[in-house]
Amino acid sequence: MSALVQHRCAAHPVREAVARCPGCRQFFCRECVTEHDDRLLCAACLRRSAAPAKRPQPRREFLRLPLPLAAGLLLAWAAFFLLGQLLLTTPSAWHEGKAIESLLLGP
Repeated sequence: MSALVQHRCAAHPVREAVARCPGCRQFFCRECVTEHDDRLLCAACLRRSAAPAKRPQPRREFLRLPLPLAAGLLLAWAAFFLLGQLLLTTPSAWHEGKAIESLLLGP
């Protein structure tokens, strides 16, 4: 406590300091500090702690997800559709394996 006696109030230089504000780390007299949440705070730090906190902006990342998902599904559908069309246009002999035999064994 002897260290406080050597300090003066930041707002009233003629008065002895009785407490040090944990927020701004300055020394203050009895009239300049207020007890809040079991701590002695100066008026400026008390105003800052009592000010409403700014609400963070809502994250809109979930809105970005459907577009790539839909594009991926469309691309997969197009690939399978084209593969199906290719299989439909091949001759029946190819599906039965006769075309490969004629290519490998010759006429």
